[in-house]
Amino acid sequence: MGKVEGGMKCVKYLLFIFNFIFWLMGSLVLAVGLWLRLDPEVISLLGDEGAPDTFFIGVYILIAAGGLVMLVGFFGCCGAVRESQCLLGLFFASLLIIFGAEVAAGVFGFMSKDKIIEDIQNFYMESIKDSNNGTMMESYNKVLGCCGTKSSPCADSTEDTKTCDIAISDFFNNKLFIVGYVGIGIAGAMIIGMIFSMVLCCAIRNSREVI
Repeated sequence: MGKVEGGMKCVKYLLFIFNFIFWLMGSLVLAVGLWLRLDPEVISLLGDEGAPDTFFIGVYILIAAGGLVMLVGFFGCCGAVRESQCLLGLFFASLLIIFGAEVAAGVFGFMSKDKIIEDIQNFYMESIKDSNNGTMMESYNKVLGCCGTKSSPCADSTEDTKTCDIAISDFFNNKLFIVGYVGIGIAGAMIIGMIFSMVLCCAIRNSREVI
């Protein structure tokens, strides 16, 4: 079986190193997803039975993406070390599918960002009206350091006190930006991985044809 030599050998080791980093990135994405899902502040705000689940849907996608990236990174490492066209082809196809799914999810998330925040704001407004849901309202006030809304501000609020609709927007915008930045980082790494894997795969095929 032919082995790659020269510059392609360098590509082989670069791809292995890249995939190891890619595997670590998958671990980081999985950790960020679990942190967002298990964050006590988020749970206290969205843990009620009637709370909107759109935010958690995005978090679940992030967790699944992290686990999948770890698995794909493992395939890429094995394919680079063993110079296996099959594993490298599987690695490329997996990256392409994940990349396409991530772009679609990113577009959907960008289009739905305001809707997610609006749903949470509406849920808070319903909590204010529901006299039996005072605990949930207190959770928002405590976690976000806010009080009242634009339409009905608290009587004892100061100039520095945010209304809860603004505080909700700021809090979840920050969380969604974290998801977005992580997604952009993964997408950039995927493009590099696809280029490396195709270059190495072609080099392996050519070396075997020569032999």
